[in-house]
Amino acid sequence: MVETPAREIGLDRPGTSSLRAAFFSVWFVDLVATILFFVVPYATELNPITVFLYDLLGLTGVVFAALIYAGIVVGISSLLSRPFDVVFVTSVVILYALFASSNVVLLISREPLLSPFMP
Repeated sequence: MVETPAREIGLDRPGTSSLRAAFFSVWFVDLVATILFFVVPYATELNPITVFLYDLLGLTGVVFAALIYAGIVVGISSLLSRPFDVVFVTSVVILYALFASSNVVLLISREPLLSPFMP
């Protein structure tokens, strides 16, 4: 019987450590903003999966949904070859940064980020 060292078991980490740190940073900001959406009366979460899990489990469901989304991103990027995983995670970081900044602006100003551009 051959033993496999523990460090050989697991997923291939996508991208660089700074890219992973950027992903988890904007993911966390988005998570906090999403949790606040369920607390403040003037903002509404639109993601039906997050809303369903909130109705089912409360704020724990929101955290659970966020963990699922992060797991999907890490899982997909771990399956991609090296150049594609960096591009994929970079794209997700950009999207999360856009969503998180929009959510933070909405929570602070009570106006969506794109409202000046809407008729």
